[in-house]
Amino acid sequence: MKVPLVFDADHYARLNAARGPVVTDLLADLRGCMDLRNVIDVGCGLGYFSGLLHSIGFQVTAVDGRAENVEEASRRHKDIQIHQFNAEDTELIGLGTFDLCFCFGLLYHLENPLLAIRILRALTKSLLLVEGVTFPGTEPIMALIDEEPRQDQGLHHFAFYPTEACLVKMFYRAGFPYVYALTSQPQHPEYHSTADGRRTRTILAASLLPIQSKKLQLIPEPASHIRPWDPTSGIEGPLTVQRLRRFAGKPFSEKIETLKRVVSKPKHK
Repeated sequence: MKVPLVFDADHYARLNAARGPVVTDLLADLRGCMDLRNVIDVGCGLGYFSGLLHSIGFQVTAVDGRAENVEEASRRHKDIQIHQFNAEDTELIGLGTFDLCFCFGLLYHLENPLLAIRILRALTKSLLLVEGVTFPGTEPIMALIDEEPRQDQGLHHFAFYPTEACLVKMFYRAGFPYVYALTSQPQHPEYHSTADGRRTRTILAASLLPIQSKKLQLIPEPASHIRPWDPTSGIEGPLTVQRLRRFAGKPFSEKIETLKRVVSKPKHK
């Protein structure tokens, strides 16, 4: 009996069912005003989003770092050019430039995410869409994480996981003058904080042009007030101050969700 491929698992089916409509809706809003016609899907896996983008009229080029993914994606999507490239390989730039650069579920699996973002910037004519898991915290930092030895993890099974603030700052420093958050994230629990846990995923847009859309909110470049060379810098303050800092660093949509939870929380007498 054939073993199901990891990207065909129910977890990814549910995730894609939530992400797909958000991508389609956002691109319907941006496509005309930004003249988006061709796209490169970096880290395409088995080609779910490559196929989705092709189905809504984009000319699609796709790449993935694993030969087995390229083989299976090519079998499933015969009308799409799919190449084997590591996202941290500068030779990827030789494929040219694209109106839209699409990179979902990849950056947090890399050893050198800033290098990959610089490569993505070189590939991008207008717009970059990125999705991924983020490290907890409001500082623009990364943590080196050991991953499980599975085919949906990094090529070497350890990677730098950035905070959302770190992702935003890397986009700005790589040369994107505008970075946006979605005003409404996908309807999937991994994109929303609850009383039991934090939000673990995000979708961001980095653009070479200003965008006027109700679906996006501009994010300023984050700054860190911690100075590693100063032994007094970064010492945690009182718990209330820590909580206020975490709240201030949240995206606008998450602040609203937090306030709703506080307001609706039952009062104990």
